[in-house]
Amino acid sequence: MSLNSSLDLPKNIALVHEWFTPRSFGGAENVVKVVDELITDIASQPELFSLVNGENVLKNSWLFNRKVKTSFIQELPFGISHVQQYLPLLPFAIEQLDLEGYPLVISSSHLVAKGVLTSPDQLHISYVHTPVRYAWDQMNVYLRRSFLKRIGLGPLIRWQLHALRQWDQLSSSRIDFLIANSNFTARRIWKYWRRTSEVIHPPVNVKLFDWNKTRGDFYLSVCRLVPNKRVDILVRAFNKLKLPLIVVGEGVEKAYLQDLAGPTVKILGYQSMEKVADLMSQCRAFVYAGIEDFGIAPVEAMASGAPVIAYGKGGVLDTVKCFKKNSDRASTGILFPDQSANSLVEAIEFFKTKKLWREFNPELIRDWANSFSHDSFKLRFEKTINKAWTEHINSCDIGTSDLRP
Repeated sequence: MSLNSSLDLPKNIALVHEWFTPRSFGGAENVVKVVDELITDIASQPELFSLVNGENVLKNSWLFNRKVKTSFIQELPFGISHVQQYLPLLPFAIEQLDLEGYPLVISSSHLVAKGVLTSPDQLHISYVHTPVRYAWDQMNVYLRRSFLKRIGLGPLIRWQLHALRQWDQLSSSRIDFLIANSNFTARRIWKYWRRTSEVIHPPVNVKLFDWNKTRGDFYLSVCRLVPNKRVDILVRAFNKLKLPLIVVGEGVEKAYLQDLAGPTVKILGYQSMEKVADLMSQCRAFVYAGIEDFGIAPVEAMASGAPVIAYGKGGVLDTVKCFKKNSDRASTGILFPDQSANSLVEAIEFFKTKKLWREFNPELIRDWANSFSHDSFKLRFEKTINKAWTEHINSCDIGTSDLRP
């Protein structure tokens, strides 16, 4: 796996992530896991840092018995299980982590991890999943159905998010080298931080999925049931189409979506990964209406050989090769232009009446998904950190050359 760089990485490497809790394991945590594997392979096992940790006591966790250095949030009431309730304290808390003695610091950040304090002699590489969504362009989406807004705390929350935006922009200037998880995230980084970044798509465990099973006649959605995922658009569209839709996921919108769902829509809630993989391998198509910074679930669906029908904005522009009539390239899905139920209805009707599922080759869809595999990610990430470390060492040598006798 290693590229055998001519310049060795340091032995003391810090790997920072927001939190490790049993309540939250998703794409961002998977990135940390794969980066940890890579750094252990090419240098040495990194030291882990986070605001809180509740994972290393769980025997089925990859962190079992690993030492994780945490912040004072760990000791606060419900700090481990509900770390986000301390949002106003999190920027301050991340700055208290002591990273002295680690020449190379790698952060995985979707909120505050990128804000750790480092010296000029340290290289800080940050893999950014997103600038804080609910502080920037998706603030009003999150607040629209917020419980705190309903009880009259809307102005206070907006003021706190205003302060978070200021810290978010300020702390971004501390990073030496930025990596974005998609071109969409890279544009958001430039918009809010005025920083350029390299794009490396996150790793997807494509080996978990089977592409050559017989397809059924149902459509599938797998995501957290939160406002920005816009599952309500899917439900409204399939209510109108009277076609079978299965929705897998948990979240604050579950009850609302269950009330909204017609007779052809099933809200299954949480399902095991084995069940999800089975559904993906049999669905007629995977549907998605949210704006994702990357979007791992659509790639997992493609690893299962399923075409994707998604709103054409965000990370799916990197991952879904949109169907075009008479095109000589292999397509992996359809992108609809407007974030609305009517736009999705038109896409599904086009897909159905033209019998486009016959145009999509499951094996070719799977081959495309392989480009987002763990191995592909590791090769690109190793090349990037070696390049950044070489430039860092060379700049330090230049800076101290006048001090040498």
